[in-house]
Order: sequence, then structure tokens, then C-alpha cells
Amino acid sequence: MLYLFRCSAVAIIYFCFLTGPADAAEVTTTHKNLTLNGRLMTAEGKSLKDGVVLLTHGTLAHNRMELIETLQKGLKERGLTSLAISLSLGLTKRTGMYDCKVPHRHRHEDALDEIGIWLNWLKAQGAGDIVLMGHSRGGNQTAWFAAERAPSEVKRVVLLAPATWNAERRVAGFKRSHKQPLQPVLDKAKKLVAAGKGDQMLKKIGVLYCPGTDVSAKSFVSYYKNEPRFHSPNHLSKIKVPVLVIAGAEDKVVRGLPKLVKPLADGKKVSLKVIAEAGHFFLDFFAEDVADAVAEFVAP
Repeated sequence: MLYLFRCSAVAIIYFCFLTGPADAAEVTTTHKNLTLNGRLMTAEGKSLKDGVVLLTHGTLAHNRMELIETLQKGLKERGLTSLAISLSLGLTKRTGMYDCKVPHRHRHEDALDEIGIWLNWLKAQGAGDIVLMGHSRGGNQTAWFAAERAPSEVKRVVLLAPATWNAERRVAGFKRSHKQPLQPVLDKAKKLVAAGKGDQMLKKIGVLYCPGTDVSAKSFVSYYKNEPRFHSPNHLSKIKVPVLVIAGAEDKVVRGLPKLVKPLADGKKVSLKVIAEAGHFFLDFFAEDVADAVAEFVAP
């Protein structure tokens, strides 16, 4: 199908609609000279004024990955409008998985800024109550944003298999993935950042899931510094609105999440839903279970 491209502006936020099916639109906004991509799926008979779920994906992923697409469809079937965003990771109009061969200049905290940009976009469109939702690393970034920056329009937060963290696992994970000890590289990167040379590239060091790739000093420090806020449960007590944490009982990526969250879950301010047999990506019918849990959580 040929889609008609049209652009309009609201205040200082510029966005474009790729008009296709009435219930789905590709939308964009801008931030730091970058074009950010989002996909807005509107529930039948609803508009943004009726509320929206803002979805953020996980590490180096995008808004058309299987889990996010399935969730958007599932939420729509349950009468919930959603906006799934693709974090730029420092690239304009980024689509698809991040190519590991592309030098890494992005930072973990950049996502918080972009979540805020999209919230402003939604407010400019007249959106009603907003639910923040994120998966994996995006779950941590969502929790971090909700704890420190969430405006009054955010009424609820859903964290889907949100990332956890501890210092020892950070060290072991880097050595396992990148075949070298973390501390010497981190020390070098920190010195460069302190000297105002954070943009300098560390050649063939590797970062996250990308072994042997080039990464800037400030990007490396962002992902590997000693930062307790990488541990999503640490944010739960600081989020002022109700929070739902959804865990997969067979999650082999974010291990032990139910055990970490259960002591904090009172069923009112913080709720925990464990989906039996589900893995980290909630494939197949498990995404339907997630959509059910979200719909129940946000119901009036």
C-alpha cells in the first residue's frame, strides 16, 4: 500500500505522520538534531484523549521487534492505545536492531531524555492519562524516569522484565562477553571523560552485546560505571504512582526478578505479576498474558 507522507508542527515539536491504516501511524519528533521514530496504534473508537501507553524497548532493539509489535496489537484489542518508540541510540531515523559495526556513542541515560521528549509530544497532541511501560533495559530506563522525572500526566508504570544489576555481575559479564577485564578499560574511559575527551573512541573494545566494536569513552562509562540505579527494584519506592512489575517465571536474562520484587510488592503501590513458563521475550501467547495484565492494571 502506498502511504501519503505529511508533516505538521505543534509548538516547537515537529512530527510526521505516515498515514496508513486508521489505527496505526508512524510518527516522528526531534531531539538534538536527531529524528526520533515512534509507532502510534490507536484502539478502536478511542483517541489519545482517552489515554495511552508509552512503550520503550530493550537493549539495542527497536519498536518493531516481535514483542513490542505483539504487545501493541494486544493492547489495541483490549481497548488501549499505545505509542511504541525507537530510542535513537545516537542515530537519526533509526530503524531495526542497532548494527554492532556502527561506532557506539549512545548512553544509557539518553533514553530518559527521549522518553521525556515523547511525553511532551503526547501532551502536545492532547493525550489524557499516560502509562509508562518498558521492557528489559527499557524497563530500567522507564523506572528511572518515573522515579526522577515523571510529570503529573503519568498515572501508572508497567515494568516488563526490567533489568537488574549488581557490581560483581557487571564485571563478570564484561569479561565473559568481551574476553578482557573490565576495570582497566573503565579506568581509561573515566580518565578521558574527566579530561573532557569523552567523545574519543576506544577501538575494538566492545560494549553491551557487541564484541570488538568501537565505543566512545563516555558511552562506555555510561554502561559500565558503578550505578545502583541500573537495578530496577531500587526505583520502586521512589515512584509516586502505582507500579506493576511483570516477570517471566523462566526468564534466563533477568534472573530472580520475582524474588527481588516480592518483598516490595504490597499489591497497592507496587504489584507483581509472574507469568508461568514465560521467558524474557514473552513469545507467542505469553504476550497475550502480558496484555491482559496491563489492561487489568490500568482499568478504572
